[in-house]
Amino acid sequence: MDRSYLSAILIAIGIIIIDQNIKYLFVSGYRFESECISGVLTYNKGVAFSMFAFLEEWLKWIQIAVLSGVVYYTLKHGREYLLPVAFIIGAGASNILDRFTYGGVVDYVYWHCWFDFAIFNFADVVIDFGVVWIIYILYKSEKAEKETKDSKKL
Repeated sequence: MDRSYLSAILIAIGIIIIDQNIKYLFVSGYRFESECISGVLTYNKGVAFSMFAFLEEWLKWIQIAVLSGVVYYTLKHGREYLLPVAFIIGAGASNILDRFTYGGVVDYVYWHCWFDFAIFNFADVVIDFGVVWIIYILYKSEKAEKETKDSKKL
């Protein structure tokens, strides 16, 4: 097995383990309060901001299909996206695991300083990180392509 694929698998597994352990703490009763952030347990039956909660049991199967499509596409076409996609896959798989285990995604971080924000979890942050990483790769590749075109014009 190629080393980069092994790294991606280990990253995804590591994220699942970290996220599930943090969630277990909150499900077991752990809470905290600070000036801007509170640890509050909630179960999100939908996706971001509880959208699509009406899909109920179907949502986890749809998410599995989407995540499978991302894996397939990355393996076939997007090797340069392998590591950021590993972050997204690990975090997404952990959130899907919540749906099977708890009936909804375990959310626990509530930001309430200056404005009220959604309650989220570690996996949500990791997914955002992976998406920003992919956007950065796209930006760099677009910039390099533009510089190559500009140099050919000279």
